[in-house]
Amino acid sequence: MALKHVMINDIIAESNARMQNLKKYYPFFVLNETTFSQFKDGKFAYLDMGYITLATLRFFINENNFHERDITFEEFEAFMTELLRRDFDLETEPEEEKELVGYIFDKLKNDGRAFEFKFYDPEEKKPRIARVKLIDSRIYNGQVLYTITAEGIEFYLDTKEVKEESKINISQLLLEKMITSNNFKGGIDVVKRINAEVTRIKEKKEQVLKLLGIDIFEGERAYEEYMDTIAKWFSEEQKLFTKNKALVDKAVEKASYGLSTDGEGKTSASKAFTEISRLETELKQTIYNHSQLIAETVELTQLADNIISRAKLRKLRPVFDFGKSFSDIMEKDEPALMSYVLMPLFAPRLDKTFSVKSIDNILTLRADDGDKGEKVEKKELDLDFMYEDEILDEKIGMNFAKLFYELLDQLNKWNKLTLKEYNGILEIKFNKEIYANRDLYAFLVHLAGKSSYSMKKMCEKQETLLEELVVTYMSDEDKDRFKDIEFTISFGEEFEIEEYNASLTDMTFERRMG
Repeated sequence: MALKHVMINDIIAESNARMQNLKKYYPFFVLNETTFSQFKDGKFAYLDMGYITLATLRFFINENNFHERDITFEEFEAFMTELLRRDFDLETEPEEEKELVGYIFDKLKNDGRAFEFKFYDPEEKKPRIARVKLIDSRIYNGQVLYTITAEGIEFYLDTKEVKEESKINISQLLLEKMITSNNFKGGIDVVKRINAEVTRIKEKKEQVLKLLGIDIFEGERAYEEYMDTIAKWFSEEQKLFTKNKALVDKAVEKASYGLSTDGEGKTSASKAFTEISRLETELKQTIYNHSQLIAETVELTQLADNIISRAKLRKLRPVFDFGKSFSDIMEKDEPALMSYVLMPLFAPRLDKTFSVKSIDNILTLRADDGDKGEKVEKKELDLDFMYEDEILDEKIGMNFAKLFYELLDQLNKWNKLTLKEYNGILEIKFNKEIYANRDLYAFLVHLAGKSSYSMKKMCEKQETLLEELVVTYMSDEDKDRFKDIEFTISFGEEFEIEEYNASLTDMTFERRMG
């Protein structure tokens, strides 16, 4: 019954968010289904509007995000005319071809209006309309310029990157493959895509901040969505940036060595060095922009907390109605609720009094020649600030790494030991208080999740939370010392730790040799 309640709650509570996520796909299917059916009596029904839509989005991304410039209709017309002739072998009169391109463009931008995606919200119990545009326009110096929208970019990327992961992470994995295969020119395009994604996220952050100043409720929802879907990937993204920067540095070093060769080898190495240098420059700029984004997100957290707190106070003061509160209490027939209304009225009085002794101080006080302004110091953001839960996570990780180190150290000496022997060694090193530490039991539960461990494989790829914490918090020196250790786990009978009322299943840890 409880599981059914959770399922129903998930269906209702998540429906709105899922529909809002689906809206960016809606224009594609509308365009693909109906575009050419009524134009010129279906003369061009063989054209694939789905392909044309994706090609157009890629064209806009290339010009808007990579080359950082807006598009005119004439530029789109030249691109689309070439596409129709090349990919569909279109042969028609110039005037009809021009009319066809204009018709396609009007459909893509929906005659300047947003596509309307209608759906039902089961939480509010009313129909809703989600609006989405693929192409936006603006007038500059008397000329109409066109750009792709954020929804258009997200849709285009989602057609290939379907996993629920950071698009920056996906692109960085692609970048790593290109660097290792010496495709530095392709790597430059990938870095530009990453930088465009960082720029899009920065713009989204600014939109969240503006929305907080206009509508606190919508702003809070947008802020929570931003933190849930974007900020959580920052740590993983920074790790990948560091890894790719190290790969580029190695490539620079290798290319610099190649420049010392003669003949054709020197020419080839010079070309590669130029491409690697461009890639290094682009990557440095992207890393800097990403670091700025992290700092601004930390600042956004502080600003959002302040804005939301002030809004709550403003909301409380003008709407509290004592008469209505008393009526509600009477209807509920719960006199105890009166304490919430009356307790603040019995708080200590805050009337200020003036001491007669202060008159002497007033007479002898030397007045300043002029008023002094208040010195305002700009506080620097502490990027190393950690919340309590982060401190607790770090403490648990260090404890797990320490306990795993002790296990490896004993296996390195004796090749085999039981859980009872392991506990005895811990008791000698850390006293009996070790049994009162809940991290010990959590560590053993996680350890029992696998039947064998290899330190070398753990360093290459972590499959469990325990392995990730051990690799993160164990020193490089210790990991190198135990890199050749592999061991298996087998289970025995239960035994009691009477002093702490704990029951454990015995385990045998045996090192795998050879």
